[in-house]
Amino acid sequence: MGNSSQFEVHDASILENARAILEKAGSAKDMADAVIRAVQRNEEWRGKRCINLLAPEAPTSPTVRQLLASEIGTRAAEGHIGRVNRWFAGTQYIDEVESLCVELLKKAFRCNYADHRLMGSMLGNMAVYHALVQPGDRVMSASQPFGGHSSNRPDGPAGTRGLEIYDIPYDPDELEVDLDKFTEEAQRIRPKLVVMGMSMTLFPLPVREMTSIITEWGGKFVFDGAHQAGLIAGGQFQDPLNEGAAILTGSAGKTFSGPQSGMIMWNDPSLTKPITEAIFPVLVATHQVNRVAALAVAAAEILEFGRVYMAQIVKNAQALGQALDSRGVPVLAAHRGYTRTHQVIANVRQFGGGLEVAHRLAEANIISNKNLIPGDTPADWDRPSGLRMGTIEVTRLGMMEQEMETIAEFMARVLVNGEDPELVRRDVEDFRLPMQDFYYNFDNGWPTAQEGG
Repeated sequence: MGNSSQFEVHDASILENARAILEKAGSAKDMADAVIRAVQRNEEWRGKRCINLLAPEAPTSPTVRQLLASEIGTRAAEGHIGRVNRWFAGTQYIDEVESLCVELLKKAFRCNYADHRLMGSMLGNMAVYHALVQPGDRVMSASQPFGGHSSNRPDGPAGTRGLEIYDIPYDPDELEVDLDKFTEEAQRIRPKLVVMGMSMTLFPLPVREMTSIITEWGGKFVFDGAHQAGLIAGGQFQDPLNEGAAILTGSAGKTFSGPQSGMIMWNDPSLTKPITEAIFPVLVATHQVNRVAALAVAAAEILEFGRVYMAQIVKNAQALGQALDSRGVPVLAAHRGYTRTHQVIANVRQFGGGLEVAHRLAEANIISNKNLIPGDTPADWDRPSGLRMGTIEVTRLGMMEQEMETIAEFMARVLVNGEDPELVRRDVEDFRLPMQDFYYNFDNGWPTAQEGG
């Protein structure tokens, strides 16, 4: 029962609407049906009629999605792989699935060790902070206006671990680490860890250079590849573990195009015990074996299709950036070719800022998200100046560079020309509805334009 004096972090009007739906329902079955209808409405609109440009989202293949609903997901599998290591008997087939997943991740990331049990990439970072540092230790990470992620900042796992957190100096024009200032600051701070976790990620990071600086006092470099994991596995980005990073964490639900899931990879055998003990029993017990099976198949898809798929994601992002810029929507890093990842970042201050623009575009069935950019402050979190876009889903739908021109034109009609989003929406739906199959997977193979890879 709602209470007007009750504190809620959620939007009160939306919760009130939910209560009204439940109170109107005649039975618990009606309540369940209300949930099902909401899911179906989302699938019809977001899944079929929208151009999804969210950088943190990727559509899974039909097989991966099917595995997420499989019977094995009802089974508990607490502990490490193996008869003696498990708390429960009867896990021999679960051991088979999980061991296949581990070995597929090793192949995908060309590494010696991998763990599959983390429910999200934020937990991967928590595992690192639990395994490698103690409260009061010093770490360095990027601040949010330059693309840093909260998991490595005071309000995330790094902060809850009681660490002293210092900013990695950034060049606001080049959108890259200022190595001279980093050298000076790192030698003064002598951090135990340097963690690069970028939610705004456009270009490779100076992993070798930063690692060589902090090695002097035994510091370790951690690459939080939540966004770049698929690009790394597909050979279309830098290879952090080969460039000196001690640990690579990642999310399977972004460029890797798998289920919402965390991953963690490393090469040094001395890290195996602290990392795996931080995972179990500290952070994970039963860990959704259906998700593990889905992750394993997603890894196999990356091995088969990843190089071409990831290359097209980057080509599409560069094409989208250029197409927006040429139509009057300013895009960051134009002088550097806009991006070398799946992301495109626009400065939309002149159009009302990221919050207003994202919701206006959503009225035209174009989904994106607000984002802090250089020049913003942490106080601008709710209403930043930037707009973040990604090309994962549109690429998996089979779109190429020419379709990025079409998408940019839709966006410019709303933002630059000031057209009614409702009118643009009709054209967006006509464009999107014929494209419903996801490619670069074992179900549907390659898009026609890339038949045979």
